[in-house]
Amino acid sequence: MQPARPDPATSVRYLSDARLNLGGAFTDAQREEFGLVGLLPDGYESLEIQLDRARLQFDGQGSDLAKYQYLSALQDRQERLFYALIRSDFERYMPIVYTPTVGEACQKFGHIFRRPKGMYLSVKRRGSLAKVLRNWPVEDVRFIVVTDGERILGLGDQGVCGMGIPVGKLALYTACAGVPPEVALPIVLDLGTNNEAFLADPLYPGLKMPRITGDEYYAFLDEFVAAVQEVFPACCIQFEDFTNKHAIPLLQRYREKVCCFNDDIQGTAAVAVAGLFGASRLSQRPLREQTLLFMGAGSAAVGIADLFVTQLIAEGCSEREAVRACWFVNSRGMVHSKMPRIPDYLERFAHDISHLTFPQGAPSTPDSPLKDLADVVETIRPSAIIGVSTVAHAFNERVVRAMARINARPIIFPLSNPTSKSECTAEEAIKWSDGRAIVASGSPFPPLHFGGKLFVPGQGNNVYIYPAVGMAIYATKATRVTDAMFLRAAESLAAQTTEQDLSVGLIYPPISSILETSVEVAIAVAKLIFQNGLARVPEPDDIAQFVRSQVYEPSF
Repeated sequence: MQPARPDPATSVRYLSDARLNLGGAFTDAQREEFGLVGLLPDGYESLEIQLDRARLQFDGQGSDLAKYQYLSALQDRQERLFYALIRSDFERYMPIVYTPTVGEACQKFGHIFRRPKGMYLSVKRRGSLAKVLRNWPVEDVRFIVVTDGERILGLGDQGVCGMGIPVGKLALYTACAGVPPEVALPIVLDLGTNNEAFLADPLYPGLKMPRITGDEYYAFLDEFVAAVQEVFPACCIQFEDFTNKHAIPLLQRYREKVCCFNDDIQGTAAVAVAGLFGASRLSQRPLREQTLLFMGAGSAAVGIADLFVTQLIAEGCSEREAVRACWFVNSRGMVHSKMPRIPDYLERFAHDISHLTFPQGAPSTPDSPLKDLADVVETIRPSAIIGVSTVAHAFNERVVRAMARINARPIIFPLSNPTSKSECTAEEAIKWSDGRAIVASGSPFPPLHFGGKLFVPGQGNNVYIYPAVGMAIYATKATRVTDAMFLRAAESLAAQTTEQDLSVGLIYPPISSILETSVEVAIAVAKLIFQNGLARVPEPDDIAQFVRSQVYEPSF
């Protein structure tokens, strides 16, 4: 009698399921049990050997986009190896997994698409979103990163091709802070696109229709949020890359009802304020003596200003003093109290400027007496300029030199992503300030030497914040996300910047240590969650040990 064959479904499952596949690290016993004998070469390969091969294959790719595609395929094939590879060298792999390479990946998504990731909820599915969500194979989803694709990084409307953003964000939740990958779900809401190139492209994979707007738009979002609560009741929703016209209203609409946050507003604010903590230490100028000038007046800029104001009030400033320390420039010039059509969220930062003296002959606009950023710098005399405009080269030589003339240590934060949208490079800020600028950028820039001194530009990247806050929410099953959590995250992050870091101009802990940094931030935020009664689990005796016990380890 012939011996029974192993169930082929078992062997296929262990080789095709990215969470189960160990490659050559399956032991002899496992190969026998799972029917894998003969389906793999007989040599045993440890994690380190497989990492060596993955590095070799990664380095053999001909472009950053090809490297992105390689890592995406590795994640689909062998999840633990993917995360172990990223953790082995964050500085090397993070710019490929996320910014800046993810921007190009989104622009070309329809052409490089190979295997679906996450979920696509289209306007065609109105009335049945909860049913569609139940098609996801994991029952206990704890994090959703969702975008409608309308404002991807600084690239504009990418429609469903914006899926690269939720996928990349959630990969960094796991790599940088240890949130288990199985509890994460990336989602794109396909509400149409106004990108004419995509509408004309036969390879665009989304709905070829104009975007829905107004009440129809908000009704769909209401159904989506309600469906998440029904299907995944312990889930936190992160809104990502929504336009200014929707980002703040959506956060206000849901933040007191469900566990949710907007990383572009709150995460950006926390990492910027953490950078200001570090810059204050480096310049030896207290935070309450800083004056901020924002290039860009959208949701990200106002989010930073709001958190900065909260911190100044905590330090003893009046609200009026704190608000007066924040100034804005938008596409119509310097924002002021008499400027027409000011959005509601910007009104408290639109100051009376009747007492100011403007540079003679300075260009103006119909809505503002000052058009050029350099003229605003000369008038306001800020200690810090923060770029969240996606206007490349907005911090030109005249602007930076004006900042350097006014300040002994000018703070220059070109935070816009991707690199092509950065307001200036780190090298430009250092050179034009004669080596005195304190720099943090949204995209990574390499270390440089100037005037015989080494400078290591800080990366004011939200990756320092949202994965750590996410880990705290995951561990505690928090019912809500508050601004206080992001301020606590900023404080914890800044506290981990050492004097040695500051000595080379680095105002954040090194990216190479981001896992340990993120876990420490998560512990600080978790303590606040328990303190404020927002946890859905009992408070443990040792919160730090409790959080660390939840951290995902991509080991074999």
